[in-house]
Amino acid sequence: MNGKCYAAIDIGSNAVRLLIKKVKEDENLVSRRLVKAILLRVPLRLGFDVFALGEVSDVKAVKLRRLMKAFRQLMKIYEVTDYRACATSAMRDAKNGKAIIKRILKDTGIDIEVIDGQEEARMIYNNHIECLEDRTGNYIYVDVGGGSTEINLLANGELVQSLSYNIGTVRMLSNAVREETWQQMKDDLQRLTAGFQEVNIIGSGGNINKLYRLAGKKDKKKLRLPVPTLQALYDELKPLTPEQRMEAFGLKADRADVIVPAAEIFLTIAGIVKAEYIHVPVIGLADGIIDSLYAKSLPPAGEVR
Repeated sequence: MNGKCYAAIDIGSNAVRLLIKKVKEDENLVSRRLVKAILLRVPLRLGFDVFALGEVSDVKAVKLRRLMKAFRQLMKIYEVTDYRACATSAMRDAKNGKAIIKRILKDTGIDIEVIDGQEEARMIYNNHIECLEDRTGNYIYVDVGGGSTEINLLANGELVQSLSYNIGTVRMLSNAVREETWQQMKDDLQRLTAGFQEVNIIGSGGNINKLYRLAGKKDKKKLRLPVPTLQALYDELKPLTPEQRMEAFGLKADRADVIVPAAEIFLTIAGIVKAEYIHVPVIGLADGIIDSLYAKSLPPAGEVR
């Protein structure tokens, strides 16, 4: 394979992902861009163990090791030149997280970093301002995961603050979100956005992308989900069992349960900041990891490599 190839492993509370992108140059070697080679998503659902038991079960620890071995082989096949593996909320909370990571390093050579919530928030935001039509507006960048919600405040195109809260879809289904955490998020958002007008949301994560598609919003240029449309969809999904959602909306089992709490989180934030719509670019933590790896490989400004 020609050109450099980068991989990102995202070990989340609901799913584990491997994203591989390769650098593609135009015919005149003037410009380069990253092109997706493969994206794999495996719903290990580590958070259901961690938020209920405080640790990853032996069964899921074995599955995670096997998955990392498979990812290692795929990275060899795609001739990956650099990679980064990051674990988020579930592994942050797991009492046996360090032991599992140590065993995986020994068995596979994959070095997993447990990143804190603020680094996760910054990494998700990283290099994605170019997705916006209006780069000078005011936005709350929200990534809803299984174990935590990462929030970035962007004012006039500049990153003002990155925040992280232990409010996530799997955590909510496990009844493991504290009321004071909800209150802290509400207080912080009200305080941070008090001086701004027309604050809207940039949504990240598999759930908001699925909600956007379910709402039938096919305008690829705008990629906007109006908040009233999301509310109507939530009202339709909420009374159904996960099995009924799977049948009525064609959802997979590991999406049918988490999609409702995800909508609740987005609607709560939209209500606090009085957002009219949610901008839905298809991006996430794995994209942010690869963007940062690629940026590190570039020569400093003014140098020619």
